[in-house]
Amino acid sequence: MTSTRSQTPVSADCQFTFEGGIPDPPATTLIERKGCGHPDTLADNLAEELSRRYSRYTLNAVGAVLHHNFDKLALLGGGSEVRYGGGRMLQPVRVLVNGRATRSCGSERIPVDELVVETVHGFFAGRLRALRDHLRVELNITSNSSPGAVHTEGVVPERTGWFAPGVVGQLRERRMLLANDTSLGTGWAPLSPVEAFVSRLADDLSGPSDFRRARPWCGSDVKVMALADGERLDVVFCVPQCSPHVPDRSTYLRNREEVLDYATALASELLPDHKAAFRLNARDIVERDELYLTYTGSSIESGDEGVVGRGNRVNGLITPLRPMNVEGANGKNPVYHVGKLYNVAARRIAERLHERFGGYAEVHLVSATGQSLAHPWQTLVRMSRADVSEESVRSVVRGVLDGFPRLTSELIDGSIALA
Repeated sequence: MTSTRSQTPVSADCQFTFEGGIPDPPATTLIERKGCGHPDTLADNLAEELSRRYSRYTLNAVGAVLHHNFDKLALLGGGSEVRYGGGRMLQPVRVLVNGRATRSCGSERIPVDELVVETVHGFFAGRLRALRDHLRVELNITSNSSPGAVHTEGVVPERTGWFAPGVVGQLRERRMLLANDTSLGTGWAPLSPVEAFVSRLADDLSGPSDFRRARPWCGSDVKVMALADGERLDVVFCVPQCSPHVPDRSTYLRNREEVLDYATALASELLPDHKAAFRLNARDIVERDELYLTYTGSSIESGDEGVVGRGNRVNGLITPLRPMNVEGANGKNPVYHVGKLYNVAARRIAERLHERFGGYAEVHLVSATGQSLAHPWQTLVRMSRADVSEESVRSVVRGVLDGFPRLTSELIDGSIALA
């Protein structure tokens, strides 16, 4: 396959690099997905829900999304006692809400603490109902401005008003959308059949699926790890059971077989050309009753921790043999934070390139702090198709980057999943 590469300066501050005819991704695939009840996924999803809730409130109150970030949120596991047919919480789960938020805009007070506490309790009521009375919310939310505010005689730096604007018009992003940081966004498409299978299996076993609705014993702290090479597919995964619905060891073992049967059937349906081998709850020592049996369905009940950015990437997977970056996108401001927007945009560009031209597409967007959000400092596009023109690629890229206000709206209404 012939490879073509071009570098074109968009302006003095922007560079566009396109490489066509690159090799397809390797046949060997290594994939991980953490399910809905995994502590890291809980932290990611809660941080993003806080950002959405805060954004919607300030939009209604003052007509703009005020400055905030909740992307340093952490969950500290509680303590529990698990018994066949029951159990109880011994210590609460601590929710550390770390970050910054605007508490007022002129005379309009934003009830940040009340919004956060209400959102945390509502989130866990929907996700892990057994924890609803066993949460301790600890708020570490400031309104301090970012570095760069130099005070001189008789001049108050504009930056000091970022988290306490007198009027909405003071917000710089109302005049121009600039990158808030020097950061990186990465996306690729399409998912391989094995990657799609891992995502589906984790979601069916941990999310609001028919499988779980019919099996109240099935917990949500699921993790799926898979290695595929040619026809071979090896999967190690864990699925907890909820002790109030498991009266004895034999019931646990029957339930475990149901999970294995489901995974095997799904693999046969989605990956008929693969020879799949599964290991479930590999740490179980059945004869000693050391089992993946939990009171709530998640290890967050008992000592485990969850932190934003340690789990699934923006596309919902952890794929070390694919391009990735380490940004924690959840909870970041959806208006101008490149750590969130560029990851979403890069993925969308790659998907559109694949849909339009076929083949594999990979996109990297790199910001320079203070530069126009819609004009990355570096744009790198790599495709397996060698017969695609740079002009047509640029058109797709431009179509997504020019749509950041729409992207912000999609993030706020929750139509884009980030973990």
